[in-house]
Amino acid sequence: MKQKAVVIGAGIGGMAAAIRLAVKGYETHLFEKNSETGGKIGELRLDDCRFDTGPSLFTLPGLVDDLFVLAGEDPRQHFSYIPLESSCRYFWDDGTLLNAWTDRNRFAGEAERVTGEPRANVLGFLDECAELYDLTAGIFIFSPFYQFDNFRKPESLNVARNFRKLNAFSTMHGVISRRFRSPGLIQLFDRYATYNGSSPYRAPGTLNVIAHLEHNMGAFFPAGGMRDIIEKLEQLAIRCGVNIQKGVEVLSVTKEGNLVTGIETAGGFMPARVVVSDVDVIPFYRKLMKEEKPARRQEKQERSTSALIFYWSMNRRFGELDLHNIFFSSDYPGEFRALRRGEVTGDPTVYVFASSRVVPGDAPEGKDNWFVMINVPYDRGQDWNSIVRSARKNIIEKIGRRLGCPVEEYISAEHILDPRDIERLTASHRGALYGSSSNSRFAAFRRHPNVRRKYENLWFVGGSVHPGGGIPLCLASAKIACDMIPSAG
Repeated sequence: MKQKAVVIGAGIGGMAAAIRLAVKGYETHLFEKNSETGGKIGELRLDDCRFDTGPSLFTLPGLVDDLFVLAGEDPRQHFSYIPLESSCRYFWDDGTLLNAWTDRNRFAGEAERVTGEPRANVLGFLDECAELYDLTAGIFIFSPFYQFDNFRKPESLNVARNFRKLNAFSTMHGVISRRFRSPGLIQLFDRYATYNGSSPYRAPGTLNVIAHLEHNMGAFFPAGGMRDIIEKLEQLAIRCGVNIQKGVEVLSVTKEGNLVTGIETAGGFMPARVVVSDVDVIPFYRKLMKEEKPARRQEKQERSTSALIFYWSMNRRFGELDLHNIFFSSDYPGEFRALRRGEVTGDPTVYVFASSRVVPGDAPEGKDNWFVMINVPYDRGQDWNSIVRSARKNIIEKIGRRLGCPVEEYISAEHILDPRDIERLTASHRGALYGSSSNSRFAAFRRHPNVRRKYENLWFVGGSVHPGGGIPLCLASAKIACDMIPSAG
């Protein structure tokens, strides 16, 4: 009889872990409390439009391909994606528009033409970001770097020799502002701190590695939209023999001494040799393990930002927009000061994602599907109804000024998601999208590891643990955890 493995939570980290455990020979059971898998990678249908509800940027697609290869399949037979010509279109209130071409030389030329920043400065910075990735990826992203043995690896010695290049004692903004003269280009690169819910004015310069993924390695988009990633992985998991139970909530994790023995659901007890959690670590400890001390320890860390998202079906096609679009705040430092106070500025940076630029069927002819998002603080009990009303008005005015049209007149249907909804739907503590923030040079060392010494058969994956949030890092967390789990006997 096969040994049983249980995975709690079917976000992309949990799905990847379930596939890897099945390949290792376990009888794998994946439990998801919601009616659909995917966690934050969901979809919404509204007024004949389809919306991806969560993550919208796709980098390092090879990490998805790896799961098919691991299962002995050709990924191109099941899942396809396209490289993007432009990773984002940037709008400033003064009328400036910049296309971030994924060809780095073309992007550097565009930056010089639009902002006056010498292309050599742009290319030099991108080279630094690439070197930073080469230095850190093997240790900080794709390994359990918190384990002592990891520091004996040659890669760790290389990091030690080149420690100054990590810029760990400078902020992201500090590094970027020393590299560029153009305020617009500084703001463009500063925004990568928001990819893990942090502030460029506080997060360490090491996080400038994020720009490398988009500008040197490329941005992509699934041919069927972001939701297609989960749907194709779910099909792969089923082919691998994973038993996926949707709409079944795990009520508790049982344990004896230093062993986790299984899980309890409304249907009863299921024993397990291996348990993997893809649940935010705070509710996992508090609700499933009934352990308050580790939950409080995690709560002491500053939470990442959350999001306020408007899904708008638009009765007009806007040719000015690309797939990914950013309308920048005119006071970026003020925006992050407000977030730190738990507030939302009256001039937020607005992200507009229109998947129909790549997936035409996502919006009928002559219409647009707008995913409109701003960064907001995690839920601290604010008056979100008032914040939503005010933010909606400011967003509509901001986009309307820049596009020169009365945006609200074209909204035919609307759905809204705020931090309260994010916590309710995804169990993200206080609606924080990425667990703890990276607003400290020590944040990476304080992030919850993929294994806990107290229990020898309990592992952790997903955005609230090492190495962090976002699709690539959640996939990396599944590989790190499963590489530590022995194959089934």
